[in-house]
Amino acid sequence: MDHVPDNNRRYGDVDYWDERYRAERCFDWFGDFSTFKHLLETLVCKEDSILVLGCGNSAMSGEMYDAGYRRITNIDFSSVCVTAMAARHARCPGMTWRQMDARQLDFPDASFDIVLEKATLDALMVEEKDPWKVSPQTACLIHQVLTEVSRVLRPRGGRFLSLTFAQPHFRKPRYARREYRWSVAHHTYGDGFHYFLYVMTTGEELSPEDAALETRLEEEQEEEEATAPPSRVPVLQESDTEDFLRDIVL
Repeated sequence: MDHVPDNNRRYGDVDYWDERYRAERCFDWFGDFSTFKHLLETLVCKEDSILVLGCGNSAMSGEMYDAGYRRITNIDFSSVCVTAMAARHARCPGMTWRQMDARQLDFPDASFDIVLEKATLDALMVEEKDPWKVSPQTACLIHQVLTEVSRVLRPRGGRFLSLTFAQPHFRKPRYARREYRWSVAHHTYGDGFHYFLYVMTTGEELSPEDAALETRLEEEQEEEEATAPPSRVPVLQESDTEDFLRDIVL
């Protein structure tokens, strides 16, 4: 692909994305809207207020709008992306585009019924090599995003929908924390290669199984902190194709 960076670290660099969005019109990770539309129709009402994290230049928001979801707010940390997408969808009243960091959302508490992300969290994890042990830096980054997601969702019956290739035994421990005040469920979609849709519903308790995941993760983190060397040099996973995302399985 023409837009693959020299190393995965650049996926966290806004300059890389600005440059990419100037040249690339549209790219969809993990299937287009049609591949998971049947799942969203059971989880999202047409009148719901929806926040899309890391919207990029995906066609998803426009396709959702055409399907009747008219209250969509899209954010991305690339101003180039936001400007281009706002112009492209000027015909869509009720759909807005804002430059924003998902770690620090500029919205009041309980602003949305739905928060939706597709591959945004995966992009934050591209430097991770071990699917069983996420680095403290990445774990902190993901926690910041999820804390903000929990805050801006309505406290009862709000839903965070996360679309990813990450299998449940790798991804559920990231989502199953009592402080987020939500339950965790998941569905699969796609033909051949399966993707996952995780559904976090606010105001519901974690299942005993998911609560145990949080306890186990805390114990592992405490053990790792006690035995870790003073510093750790990250090893980057290089790739000449964005199919590397399928191999991270976080």
